[in-house]
Amino acid sequence: MGKFLSPQHGFWQNAEPADKSFDADLSFSGLKGKAEVFFDERLVPHIFAEQETDAYFIQGYLHAKFRLWQMEFQTHAAAGRISEIIGERAIDYDKGKRRLGMVFGAQNMLREIEKDPRTKSSVDAYTAGVNAWIESLSESELPIEYKLLDYKPEPWTNLKSALFIKEMSNTLAGYEEDFERTNALRVLGEKAFTILYPEVPDSLAPIVPKGTLFSDSAIIPSPPANADSVYFHRSDSVWFTGKYKPRPDNGSNNWAVSGSKTRSGYPILCNDPHLSLTLPSIWYEIQISVPEYNTYGVSFPGIPGVVIGFNENIAFGFTNSQRDVKDYYEIRFRDETRQEYWFNSTWRKTDSLKTEIIKVRGKEDVLDTVAYTLFGPVMYDKSFGNKLNDGKAYAVRWTAHDPANILLMWYLLNRAKDYNDYYEAIQHFNCPGQNMIFASKKGDIALWQQAAFPLRWQRQGEMIMPGFDSSYMWQGFIPYKENPHVINPERGFIQSANQRPADSTYPYYIPGHYDVYRGIMIDRLLNSMNNITPEDMMAMHSNNYNVFAEMAMPLLLRNVNAAHLTPGEKKYLELARQWNYKNEYNETGATVFMNWWDSLQVTVLGDELGQGPIPLIYPSRFSMLEGLLKDSGYLFIDNIHTDKKESLQEDVTLALKKAAVALKKLEEEGKLEWGKYKNTTVYHLLRESVMPFARTGLPIGGGVNIINATQHDHGPSWRMVVHLTEETEAYAVYPGGQSGNPGSPYYDNFVDQWAAGKYYRLWVMKEADKNNEKIKWKMKFTPRSSS
Repeated sequence: MGKFLSPQHGFWQNAEPADKSFDADLSFSGLKGKAEVFFDERLVPHIFAEQETDAYFIQGYLHAKFRLWQMEFQTHAAAGRISEIIGERAIDYDKGKRRLGMVFGAQNMLREIEKDPRTKSSVDAYTAGVNAWIESLSESELPIEYKLLDYKPEPWTNLKSALFIKEMSNTLAGYEEDFERTNALRVLGEKAFTILYPEVPDSLAPIVPKGTLFSDSAIIPSPPANADSVYFHRSDSVWFTGKYKPRPDNGSNNWAVSGSKTRSGYPILCNDPHLSLTLPSIWYEIQISVPEYNTYGVSFPGIPGVVIGFNENIAFGFTNSQRDVKDYYEIRFRDETRQEYWFNSTWRKTDSLKTEIIKVRGKEDVLDTVAYTLFGPVMYDKSFGNKLNDGKAYAVRWTAHDPANILLMWYLLNRAKDYNDYYEAIQHFNCPGQNMIFASKKGDIALWQQAAFPLRWQRQGEMIMPGFDSSYMWQGFIPYKENPHVINPERGFIQSANQRPADSTYPYYIPGHYDVYRGIMIDRLLNSMNNITPEDMMAMHSNNYNVFAEMAMPLLLRNVNAAHLTPGEKKYLELARQWNYKNEYNETGATVFMNWWDSLQVTVLGDELGQGPIPLIYPSRFSMLEGLLKDSGYLFIDNIHTDKKESLQEDVTLALKKAAVALKKLEEEGKLEWGKYKNTTVYHLLRESVMPFARTGLPIGGGVNIINATQHDHGPSWRMVVHLTEETEAYAVYPGGQSGNPGSPYYDNFVDQWAAGKYYRLWVMKEADKNNEKIKWKMKFTPRSSS
């Protein structure tokens, strides 16, 4: 603590005066030409460089200057190196990352990045820029988190940028339910399992409109001859410690409307990626202007380029596809050495046995040997994660391990001029699957769901598969040209909200963890709108209408038996009955509904899925709702642990009675209003350990299944509206600030604007604006003579 409190070197040095100047004249030997950075009043940098690689150098320098600890901590986490910083409590976390093959996947990607001279030069320059800042740092200037945790930064490498991308892949394409569904199949049996985990919602509003005709040339693989007995009728259980799985609701909204539906006659593109709400922010706003292009948007601190944004010709954005691209295979090793495993009727030599050295702060190193098979690394075995002690091992097959240069997509998108350029750019992207939306000043709008999606037979990979021969392996990938897509539709708009991309007429099996209700609402609104303005689109981002509640509440109200409720319980019933289905901040009906529905889910499904030592998982919300709407004798209404046969009315009434207990406690605590119950919080990356660095109790509505998908600590991490008029008109906001320093006025200065649903008009600077009054600070970068 003495070091941390030191006036000369400790946290006092991180307090940043409100009038701090960011002006600087800098020279570096790595630069090739002159460059300038102009900061506006929000500390957004506008980079103007004669050479493109210099712009990436400066981007790396600025990322490090304002976000170094965030960049390094996230890449340490991706590589399974957190134990080096915080000690032995992170050992299992680090083991999980290493057994998942995060470094393995990053190394495969880096080889592809460095094969291409375009991406190699950009990432080399970016890394040099990061290191130029690190080398300039004195101990007193270290970000406060280094002082809190008492460690120092290490040099940046190109591998760290690749690791950042792999961490993004894990966040967006790392969620699966293979183990839980394997157990559910054993507990429920095939018939009940199929009812509880359906593929296509009845209420689906897909990305590709219903009625679209798909190619009839699809070649669908057939299941192995023993699939029924070995796979669909599997009767054993599995166990693993999946504590570090990413959130299933990492999603987003995007939509674009053509000029036929806007007041101006020009397209409008909108995007709001839903991710964890964190400080420092996930995003760093930036403009990069070089002779080749002029692009504005947000970047990821850790990689070069603009990730979501627009240039002088097009706009582009992303939502997560939610597609499952990770499968597990049971591996049968010959003996404890794991040198060989059974495959295709012979003992096959293990590809490699990699000894992972996990450095643990204050303790001895921990060694963990990971076996690599032709499927991928063995994630779980009796030494890690498998609590049954049955000797079984499970290898993970994941598209994020496959070689690909996805940096090339952003490199090309940043300079794209039209649809053809966009289409060429997205061909380089393999994981995580994304709904890549596009609009241009030429009037085109388009969306492709793009990635390398495994070619599977029906329901392949939904449960754990045998890895004893080649019959259960992926049989290639769906051809890119047959991925779901929409180009200039007649209805004048495209939209995606993490829903299933196509209805059941799409010929390929496309498993995933899809949302349903945001897509319905976006579709409904855009269908009804004409003469659309950017202000209309901003209002849509903050729309709090709950379509799920609209469909579920009548079911609850029809089946509740008010005569069996106490006066206190009837009060909550009345709050729900009077609610307008909007999850506004001050609504109490939203809180009652959420607790009532969650209670009903446990009442109906808890007897089947809530018992026993093995991990199980509740189905998606649409599953039970649509099951109850279709059939009042829904298979799961009856409690299997009682002698009587329960009715839907009894379950709905009991669920409200149980929810009322929790609701009464919330009311006593002053938390019955939706916003106070939800308590939207933007946490620091170190979470509860540094609560003074967080923003709590933000006055914002929204929630799960709502366009404004703001939850407790998750939601719209960047809201963007781009009006592709002759002179681009763009608006955006994110819940954070440009600086990662909690002692800076620019740490969280956008949060209140974001919570209020307000936006900043984005200033796309031009060469002629170099003396504009909007410029607050200026940095000059020049090459340093080698003499």
